[in-house]
Amino acid sequence: MLRRAALIGAALVLTACSESVGPPPEAAIPRPPSFATAATGLTLDQYAAVQGERYAEVGQGFNPTNPHLGDAIIATFFWRGTTNTITKVVDHLADGTPVGNSYALVEYVTAGGFSMATYVATNVQNFPDPNPNPESVLNVDAIFADTVSDAGVVLSAWTGVNVVTAQGLGAHRAATGSGAGITTVGPGSIAVGPGALAYAVTMAHSLAGRDPPQGFNPVIAVSDTVLALEANYAVQTAPGSVDPQWTWHFADSPPSAWLTTVLALNPPLHFEFIIEPSTTLPTRPIEPAVQVMALDADGNRVTSFNGTVTIAIGQNGGPVMRGTLSGRKTVTAVDGVATFSDLSIDQMGNGYTLIVNSAGITSAESATFNIGAF
Repeated sequence: MLRRAALIGAALVLTACSESVGPPPEAAIPRPPSFATAATGLTLDQYAAVQGERYAEVGQGFNPTNPHLGDAIIATFFWRGTTNTITKVVDHLADGTPVGNSYALVEYVTAGGFSMATYVATNVQNFPDPNPNPESVLNVDAIFADTVSDAGVVLSAWTGVNVVTAQGLGAHRAATGSGAGITTVGPGSIAVGPGALAYAVTMAHSLAGRDPPQGFNPVIAVSDTVLALEANYAVQTAPGSVDPQWTWHFADSPPSAWLTTVLALNPPLHFEFIIEPSTTLPTRPIEPAVQVMALDADGNRVTSFNGTVTIAIGQNGGPVMRGTLSGRKTVTAVDGVATFSDLSIDQMGNGYTLIVNSAGITSAESATFNIGAF
């Protein structure tokens, strides 16, 4: 893999600044092609960045073109400091008109005297689409408790994300560390479902080059005389997990601090019991056969899921002897539905439940049922 050269001396900003008074842009990376899935239409819409700010309010506008109404916006702020002093994240038009979308903190990390915090808003509204003039450019700002330095933000807007934040935001995690020489860094693995966005960002207090995670596309990269940051993304075609890892080319000495975050928009599939287990006698087959269905974030059956599903006892209702589940406990789903046709439990008891699991899919627990008298 070719080593990516570090950009030194000025901020690399992929869109013109509508608000920033930081260093002017020195160069631009061509916009990566939009990547969408037929199932969700999830697409990278707009992106922007600024670096080298020194204010109590740090932000940037989507100049020259606003995102689309209903987009999700990811805002990763970074600054010199070791605590998250952001009091709130707000959006407004370039002329100062408040917009009023809600931005939720997803991950905050700090290392080497620097901090990085990622916020997400879904279903953004109340701005012109498209903006008719420069005064209507949508800006996203972090308000800090006090002035920060060496600060900036990377913004990206995504079309096709679930409009409800609780349903649109999936797994996320972050990590920090330090390294010297060639160093592989990453936040760790998260579960994703088909059509989900995996957004990953890394930052280092270093001017080193870096190679992007395998299978990820570029969103934006910024670099100046103090730090370098890069954001990447991948849209998933199947349920599973992602583990983005960058290869940084740090100097051999002294060690460089690094920070990373990954999050999923449009979370993994989840299961739902469509035929619950019913009360039956010990060792007798549970009838009718227990069935579960794989659903997407909108509650639709995912007919493309034909993976293996495992079932087990969740709450064990055996009052003296714990019950044991027998039968075929791992089956292959057909068109998103898994059927367990010969399950039985050997001990009487009340309040049993069953739990189903599969790689990359959120598990589900059944309603309670009894083994014994009807």
